[in-house]
Amino acid sequence: MPGLVVFGRRWAIGSDDFVLPGAFELLVRLVWWMGILALYTVHKGQFSCPGGGLLHSYLLVLLVLLASIICALSALVYVSMQGTISNPGPRKSLPKLLYTRLFLYLPEFIWAVVGAVWVSDSSVHCEKTVINAIIGTVIASWVIIIFTIIGVVIVFDPLGGKKTFYLTDSVNRNLESSQSGQLLYNVKNTATRVWEKRIRLLCCCIVQDDDHRVAFTSIAELFRTYFSDTDLVPSDIAAGLILLHQEQDKMESCPKEPEEVLCHSPSSLATDDLDVELENAAHYMLFAAAAYGWPYYIYTNPFTALCKLNGDCCGNRPTDSDITGSDRHNFHFGSILKITGLQYRDFIHISFHNKIYEIPFFVALDHKKEAIVVAVRGTLSFEDILTDLSADCEDLTLEDVLENGFVHKGITQAANYIYRKLINDGILNQAFTIAPEYKLVIVGHSLGGGTASILAIMLRNSFPTLRCYAFSPPGGLLSKSLADYTKHFIVSVIVGKDLVARLSMPNMEDLKRRIVRIVANCNKPKYRILLRGCWYEVFGGDPDNFPTELDGRSRDALTQPLLAEESLMVHRSPSYSALEDESHLHSPPQYPHLYLPGKIIHIVEESSSRRLCSSDIKYTAAWSNEAVFSSILISPKMITDHMPDVVLKALNSLSQEHGSCISC
Repeated sequence: MPGLVVFGRRWAIGSDDFVLPGAFELLVRLVWWMGILALYTVHKGQFSCPGGGLLHSYLLVLLVLLASIICALSALVYVSMQGTISNPGPRKSLPKLLYTRLFLYLPEFIWAVVGAVWVSDSSVHCEKTVINAIIGTVIASWVIIIFTIIGVVIVFDPLGGKKTFYLTDSVNRNLESSQSGQLLYNVKNTATRVWEKRIRLLCCCIVQDDDHRVAFTSIAELFRTYFSDTDLVPSDIAAGLILLHQEQDKMESCPKEPEEVLCHSPSSLATDDLDVELENAAHYMLFAAAAYGWPYYIYTNPFTALCKLNGDCCGNRPTDSDITGSDRHNFHFGSILKITGLQYRDFIHISFHNKIYEIPFFVALDHKKEAIVVAVRGTLSFEDILTDLSADCEDLTLEDVLENGFVHKGITQAANYIYRKLINDGILNQAFTIAPEYKLVIVGHSLGGGTASILAIMLRNSFPTLRCYAFSPPGGLLSKSLADYTKHFIVSVIVGKDLVARLSMPNMEDLKRRIVRIVANCNKPKYRILLRGCWYEVFGGDPDNFPTELDGRSRDALTQPLLAEESLMVHRSPSYSALEDESHLHSPPQYPHLYLPGKIIHIVEESSSRRLCSSDIKYTAAWSNEAVFSSILISPKMITDHMPDVVLKALNSLSQEHGSCISC
């Protein structure tokens, strides 16, 4: 629902968000009250000890205070349970109850101070059990007060005052007037500054230069654009994701049409080509994973990695390869050696240098495949995250390439950095001098996969036979024309419901619209959605059939937004409007549709098991197209399917299965 408005400002919490935390505090208060009542009943008439009179008064007032808090909490929880996410009408009295509950913190704070003073008074010589009970009461009071303060800080919205003013008055204002335009301009500027401060705070540990400042502003503008047009609180988004996941699972359980199955039946030639590419991908994924260095090696070998690296790497720094950047104790290089199985002499250049738009990579000779491999590292640092989030589009113009188009700005700058190193510093010339008959192969995972793809486009004219394997690259990478152009030399490998492969601004806008629609039209209270969703995610079962306002509507009516949905949308996002408004057809939108590079191999589990401990997983692979990844899928595995060890495991499983079939 729209954010709760109290004290004249909007907060990042809904009026239906007090059920679960309120019920938990209510349980604690009830146990606390019964404990104090039992203590008072047992020791009634035994308060003749020094300081006992004050103790008697303290316990009586505490019992009354706790009873008042329990009554206020009970009313707060009950009212918060009423209505639905988009129907806050039954909860209109909640702000008054919240004011009452917050007012009771004042006497509780005073009484906690009194209790602390009484306990610390050396002249008090009452029974030890009573003193310990008072100490526990004082501690419990301070813990609840501290957690309440933390909660207030978390749900505080820096834009609450301006956003509330804008939302309240926008209906009665002429949006074409200069006053309204200036108001909206001020709100946008304030929102951008708030996001920029948050990003700077998160990145306070890294050295910041002009590139960082430009990136901070660009990313802040992106977040402001995406979040400014909805009035949802975080719990609404969580409920929406839960509902979307269950709706998605219900649709997947429906039998497919025969025509759909026939359309996806691969030819024998395509199957042979797929088997070859899977075998190559399994081989080159080792290089892409190795680019992560010691974090990946320790993650995949948690019990033996440190011992092996300490034993093998400390005194064996290679002299033939060119290494730049910091690699203390040679852990990075030692891990690369362990993962790839190569020798010291096989490495031409290794760079561990890492800044925004400048990511680590290495160049090595792969004698097994007779290839010069350029492996680019994926996201592993704050600088890499800033590169990922610099999602503005820019033109990629290359000589002799007719299919120019839009590309991801941050990843393109990272590819430009590696291109300059490879060409201007003569790294590739050195490699081809050593092995002139070898082919060029560029690989990478995640951010590295996107960078490898754009780097391959840049090098394609100079090296017509090059190949690129992009593992789990980001979805918002290339415009349609460039994506089609790369199908001749790039292969993308995607596992399951990988989030990153579907991540683009249009897809995020689509996800936001889907969340708003399903949340606005669900007839169940939020706490039931969250509880049922947690049970479903952990223990599985059948997807819940939550009735919605959509159930009784005709198909034609579904094309129009419902009133509840419109109430959760402040205004259409600029990035979203740019995609649909015909008036913008002649100017490039800020966030146009971008696609995955090259031909796409999609690997899925044959039978998905909901048990986390299940290790017996079988995979199937098939050629796919970019349309399959035009929507974000909600799943517990949407993050784990992106991890490099999962991708490598899936590829090895398919490669071994193909090898066993050939031997049979």
